[in-house]
Amino acid sequence: MNESNKQTVATLAYISVERIMGWYDQKTKRTVHNIHLYTDSISTSKNDFGLEHVHDMSYKPFSSGSGFFYLHTSQGVFTYEVDTDPAKFIHAYKNLRG
Repeated sequence: MNESNKQTVATLAYISVERIMGWYDQKTKRTVHNIHLYTDSISTSKNDFGLEHVHDMSYKPFSSGSGFFYLHTSQGVFTYEVDTDPAKFIHAYKNLRG
């Protein structure tokens, strides 16, 4: 999808964790990406979903302040680690869906 022509309704930052194995050690690389909510779709760094394929969103907080954001789609449930409460993002989605 071409995001440059779309208006972003809401954005949610998420963290991608990659473990890199060396000969004698293991390193962890954390990268921040964004989930973009548009009027007709949701876009992540790896996936694009039409809103008609998104069934729900949910959030499981941890005591540390971070948590997991779940995107329930017709292709399955996608999990994203987030450092902020996604309540505003979820509310924007629900407003779009009516």
